[in-house]
Amino acid sequence: MRLHRPVFVVGCMWVTAIVALLPSSPAHAQTTLASTPPMGWNSWNHFAKKVTDADVRAAADALVASGMRDAGYIYVNIDDTWEGQRDAQGNIQTNSKFPDMKALADYVHSKGLKLGIYSSPGPKTCAGYEGSYGHEQQDADTYAKWGVDYLKYDLCSYRNVMKTESNGDQQKAWTMMQQAYEKMHQALLNTHRPIVYSLCQYGWDAVWNWGPKVGGNLWRTTGDISDNYDRMSLIGFSQAGLAKYAAPGRWNDPDMLEVGNGRMKPDEYRTHMSLWAMLAAPLLAGNDLSKMDDTTKSILMNKEVIAVDQDALGVQGDRVHATGPFEVWMKPLQDGSKAVALFNRSESDYPITVQLKDVGFDGPVQARDLWSHADLGTLNGSYTVVVPRHGVVMLRLKP
Repeated sequence: MRLHRPVFVVGCMWVTAIVALLPSSPAHAQTTLASTPPMGWNSWNHFAKKVTDADVRAAADALVASGMRDAGYIYVNIDDTWEGQRDAQGNIQTNSKFPDMKALADYVHSKGLKLGIYSSPGPKTCAGYEGSYGHEQQDADTYAKWGVDYLKYDLCSYRNVMKTESNGDQQKAWTMMQQAYEKMHQALLNTHRPIVYSLCQYGWDAVWNWGPKVGGNLWRTTGDISDNYDRMSLIGFSQAGLAKYAAPGRWNDPDMLEVGNGRMKPDEYRTHMSLWAMLAAPLLAGNDLSKMDDTTKSILMNKEVIAVDQDALGVQGDRVHATGPFEVWMKPLQDGSKAVALFNRSESDYPITVQLKDVGFDGPVQARDLWSHADLGTLNGSYTVVVPRHGVVMLRLKP
């Protein structure tokens, strides 16, 4: 008898827009899985190709011991390089770094967590390991048998297939890409196990237009993030205007968190965490969970900021005002309050003012600062605060 568990698939693609020619997926694929943005940990940003079974078990242990699991981080996602060769029947095997994936899944589940895995619609993954090309249903069945709950599906070498078979016809290439993602979606559905489907295709072909049609629960809207302020802010602030494409079960994904990896300052990491929360983005930590200092823990486990990201209304925030490097973003919340973030992208501390009418209030509001955890009392008309260089002030405002 097959277990009926949710599986999430993540796919990375570069996209430009044809909403097209593909059958709509069953609504439950988007509404019952990932009803709020997935939260957890992914191995790539810190461990990259070196990740092992022991690293994943240690991450699961640390999610529990640190309190991150209780704060909402439940997915333990193995990225590229777990794959071995296929057996004589074509079934994917793990390599020596992962001697028993079913046992690893059982261990992760025993901690009250869920396991994620990685593949590609191409013959090879980004790191040159075995992809799922021509083996989609076999691989989906294997993942379900192992107890996998989340799939990140990275375009990688399928780009070469697209290039060869499209003969330079860009529209045909985009259609092929969508069909490849739909093929794995159907394979996952056939397992009858709930698996979160994450499309990793780097934003190609304006994936937000067609991600839901191919069963995506989340889709990468950008290229890869790195642990520096310029790259993080370029990716994060470029999400302005995409709010209408996000909803429960279907999320824009600006890539994983770099908080705690050491190359940004605390104010910059707070900007990172705040912006991702305002974007209703997946919160997938990418650091070494066994070596977190108190500042990293305070950022990743700020429950008031996490509550903004995980708000059940499922509305992505958006930019409402910008003057040069000073930006104000707003995100509506289920209880009628609004999250408001004041970002300072300049090179020095600076006072930023938010006009309450610009964020949808025509009367006084009760305000709370989500990083200082302080009630600010009643605000009327506007609010001005000095925001640190590359930093943020994040508020929750309620009529």
